[in-house]
Amino acid sequence: MNANPLPEESSECYLNGTFQPLAQCQVSVLDRGFIFGDGVYEVIPVYGRRVFRVQEHLARLSRSLAAVGIKSPEQAGDWLSLVRELVARNAPDDQCVYIQVTRGVAKRDHAFPRGVEPTVFMMSFPFPHLQTEKRSQGLACITAPDLRWRNAHIKSISLLGNVLARQLSVENDAAETLLIRDGYLTEASASNVWIVRNGRLAAPPRDHDKLEGIRVGLLEELAAETGIALEFRPVAEWELRCADEILLTSATKEVVSVTTLDGRSVASGRPGTIGQSLYLAYQEAKRLQSH
Repeated sequence: MNANPLPEESSECYLNGTFQPLAQCQVSVLDRGFIFGDGVYEVIPVYGRRVFRVQEHLARLSRSLAAVGIKSPEQAGDWLSLVRELVARNAPDDQCVYIQVTRGVAKRDHAFPRGVEPTVFMMSFPFPHLQTEKRSQGLACITAPDLRWRNAHIKSISLLGNVLARQLSVENDAAETLLIRDGYLTEASASNVWIVRNGRLAAPPRDHDKLEGIRVGLLEELAAETGIALEFRPVAEWELRCADEILLTSATKEVVSVTTLDGRSVASGRPGTIGQSLYLAYQEAKRLQSH
């Protein structure tokens, strides 16, 4: 569900200073991204060929690089130019730009190599718009223990824990897996999670146990603009299970309601009014904030 479409092989990508057809792009098998998952990434949405919240995405890319000790191979303005050039070289009006930076190519050794240039790869794929029917009905999700490492705030390409969690939802005909650690909600396999109780929106605190999606800051803005009370605090599993609404946010899901959790209806089993209000506000933000 909501799987990212494959880029066309004829689509243009970027690798280490050169734009080229994706089908011709090659990376060494000794790249530390392949050997160790030693790298970070970003996914930036594009609507009508205009990038959305791009400065926030590039700032997070910079934070992730710093957190793993990779010196950014580009300045912020250069990243923006590369993103816009990649968008221009590819056909869809609505795209996602994927950026991946690894520590580079070196002999296999756990310690950081010296004198190695980072590998920079960028590609575009068509934006995977959620089907209108699924959005109007809401999504079915499941829960599972959060067994991942405790530096989830880094947008690392080492995503095996998230992959296994997402596969669990696939095997249960669900759209996402919501993760629980020590009795409290963290996030989902590829989304941030929000609950509504008694008219108030709540989300888990910003900490190392979860990746703060760019939509987290955006929803904070949209909640303030629409008069919705919001608090970041620990969200207990029992609160999740008796929530009036559950929402997911991500670059590709935008804002969508969860209407079934572990086979049981969330409240009425239909998307709620706060989720709908935030989704509409999100659409207006796309119009105003894309560049």
